[in-house]
Amino acid sequence: MTGFRVSPDGKHMLAIESAGDTRSIVVWKLADLSTKPTVIGARNMQIRSARFLKNDLLEVVLMQPYDLRGDEFVKTFINKLLFTDLEGKNWIEPMAAADIARSADAKIQAALFNPSVLSRMPADPDHIVLESDSRGETRDVFRYNVRTGTATRLMRLGEFDSNVWVNAAGVPWAKARAGTDGSGAFVAIDFRATNGDWEEHFRSYVKNRDVVDVIAPGAKANIAIIRSNVGQEFSSIYEYDIATKKKVSTLFEHKFFDAVGVRSLATDDSAPGADGFDGYTYEGVSGGDVHWENPEIDAVIRGIAQALGLKQTNQKLMAVSGSSQAEVPSFDGVSVRLMQRIPGETPTYLFRVSGLNYPTEHYLLQKQNLRLLAKEYPAIDRAALGTARFTYYPARDGLNIPAYLTVPNEKLCGPGPYSAVVHPHGGPWARDTMDFDGSGWVPLLVTQCRVVLQPQFRGSAGWGRTLWLAGDREWGQKMQDDKDDGARWLISQKLADPHKIAMFGFSYGGYAAFAAAIRPNDLYKCAIAGAGVSDIERISSRLYTNPFFKEAQESTIRGLNPLTQADKIKIPIMVYHGDRDRTVPLIQSDLFADRAKSSGKPVEYHVLKDYAHGPAWTRQTMTQQLTIISDYLKSGCSGGL
Repeated sequence: MTGFRVSPDGKHMLAIESAGDTRSIVVWKLADLSTKPTVIGARNMQIRSARFLKNDLLEVVLMQPYDLRGDEFVKTFINKLLFTDLEGKNWIEPMAAADIARSADAKIQAALFNPSVLSRMPADPDHIVLESDSRGETRDVFRYNVRTGTATRLMRLGEFDSNVWVNAAGVPWAKARAGTDGSGAFVAIDFRATNGDWEEHFRSYVKNRDVVDVIAPGAKANIAIIRSNVGQEFSSIYEYDIATKKKVSTLFEHKFFDAVGVRSLATDDSAPGADGFDGYTYEGVSGGDVHWENPEIDAVIRGIAQALGLKQTNQKLMAVSGSSQAEVPSFDGVSVRLMQRIPGETPTYLFRVSGLNYPTEHYLLQKQNLRLLAKEYPAIDRAALGTARFTYYPARDGLNIPAYLTVPNEKLCGPGPYSAVVHPHGGPWARDTMDFDGSGWVPLLVTQCRVVLQPQFRGSAGWGRTLWLAGDREWGQKMQDDKDDGARWLISQKLADPHKIAMFGFSYGGYAAFAAAIRPNDLYKCAIAGAGVSDIERISSRLYTNPFFKEAQESTIRGLNPLTQADKIKIPIMVYHGDRDRTVPLIQSDLFADRAKSSGKPVEYHVLKDYAHGPAWTRQTMTQQLTIISDYLKSGCSGGL
């Protein structure tokens, strides 16, 4: 089970239960969890997520395969937003297209139409705020009555409006807008004036990699909560006076990580409670860490960790560039996350516990009684997952590269050095976290006695401006050097056998695996590229159609183009790709695998049925993915790794 949530009134709790490929919503009465719960299923679609829209209504996202038959035939997945009661008897498709049109194109548009919830308006039992179409076409904002299905338009978004925020009363009060001027592409933040007009307050240019985001309305009138990295290494969170257009005070900043957002336990939302915000989220070691303003919450979290036998240690932090260091408390590579606090004479707490070597578990704390609700992966033996920690290693030019290191259990695998896999993340404007890897990739590798390094190479986001910008125009060059330096560091630490190292990645990580097969460094025995970018020129050309993306990313995607040298790969490679991938087109792997076969090195290629850029329709597909990775490393990687 996963996705546990408690209703705003604290009377019900839900979760998503998986039994094979069948996913159901399970709803309990919180006062008596021993009573048989209500089970809500779906026939033709697969339940992806669920949460309480109101005390008696659920917001459910479902998915299904869909074949687009327009000017070209495209295999993809579509998502649908539906509402239902706590018994799953009555289902509503909000803002459903009134006319299922006769033309093929119109039918496609109707199938893809999917509104999104901008605000659940917890204080209003009948209304929410919806954006009519999340695809960016005919986007309007509506106040929607969940009881009658009637909608009132609040505003019509302009062609270049990219986001809109509504306040607790459901009124749009801020929006983001993309545009271009003589200085380049920009993102502007507009606030609504008292006369109803929109007025620009911030303008940041994407080429500078400046970020200005609206996080939430402030606790006081005419105050906005802003996240910004302008003129700073890391994003911070501050109060902004809309009337005077001035920063009021900094609410939160961190010396080693980007600040992200706010937590308000009273509203279970980003809206402030009566006493303001309970905490501030930041990227952190675990990813999505929280600085709690109330020390009592930290005390409860420490109590949970102690009850679970989690050891508190000191985690060393280092600046990516420079000599700044610090130590912070950590639960030995495991995060204990407070998901909800339900008020009452004795508050009820919902917790999620997870780590790279700790399969995710969910707990409920009621009246000092800690109850295990579910384990997401109950059959996995934690002992087989080894040990995991956050660390840094030196790059050849002096940068400190953050990384996650998972080492096999010595009692099960013997002492190192071990076979090793350098496992770069996708993106590349992304990052890894300390949470359990639900894809199964890291658990598969470490339980088969391989050490795994997940480098947060230059170009990764969330670690500050220095590391982020250092990846510009360095695809396959300094970005790749960071991964190679990680492999050499594993060898220096006597963790990796220098003759048994592979690189495996997905998406941008797949690009890195392509690059590893070409670069002449004799580090890797083989490579595995999942849904990788092989032709960066083809990817870059797609960005030219949008001035915003052109300036934000096109100029950063420069460096080694693997496809041009695919016929000269120096190590064996296994390539795989999903046939429903709309993020990285299948042709990226088709072209590379076809050209690489003329290199004289072994090339293995798999196309996975009903697999997108991550989501799969069945567990069989995920099993197939893990099986081909496992089999290749055992025997296809120059005789085995």
